[in-house]
Amino acid sequence: MKKGFLALTCLVIFFCGSTVQASTALKYNVNASSSWVPYYIAGSAENPGILGELVPLLLAKANIEVEKNNYPPKRTNYALANGLLDFDFVSPSWFEDQKVGDDFVSSIAILVIQENIITLDKNAQKWQDVNQIKGKKIGTIRGYLYHDDTEFTRVDFTSERELIKALHKERVEAVISGDLPALYWAKKLNRPVTLASIHSEGHLVMRLRKKHTALLPQINAAIAEFNQNGTTQSIIEKYTKQDVFSR
Repeated sequence: MKKGFLALTCLVIFFCGSTVQASTALKYNVNASSSWVPYYIAGSAENPGILGELVPLLLAKANIEVEKNNYPPKRTNYALANGLLDFDFVSPSWFEDQKVGDDFVSSIAILVIQENIITLDKNAQKWQDVNQIKGKKIGTIRGYLYHDDTEFTRVDFTSERELIKALHKERVEAVISGDLPALYWAKKLNRPVTLASIHSEGHLVMRLRKKHTALLPQINAAIAEFNQNGTTQSIIEKYTKQDVFSR
């Protein structure tokens, strides 16, 4: 599963009623992982990606002012590692024992993040059990790590976009991809795909430095409200909804 970062920095905070306010706007990066489509999409103000749209709304709902930055990914990683940024989005499933780090606290789940076996509808019945990949040629992305890639033969491509094209050219019968990236590119290319069996799954959370733990309750409240009222799902569907068969 590919990791992407979106970060913000908090300077000084004070209490105001039942919420915590920042005395200066919180800084965050608007394209922390420009290649993690459709979570972040560089170069589009109208369509910045799922998290590109969701984060400003969440922080506004949490009554937290923000200041946008536009660091390249390497600069973002440096800033996060050196304490200049205090906030990013991760899946605990990416970490050993699902521990996101001693210096951080995690929000409640924002959305499900998973990998599926992706195929065409005509082949979907063959791939309802993830164990079907054993011994088969499976489309993968060059440079990505897969926890079980000793059990199948990798056929590497350069991106999720190329995986979808490969399916329709019948270069492979099945690929492994994040569900939302696969659906995004299927929609973008107008080449429908099917989500077959789940290969791995987890949840995306907001990872906040412990020194800003006081902000977490209002952030969690905003996440919960958006999950309940459909705001998060509406944004996801903007980038992924199409005529596909999910199994």
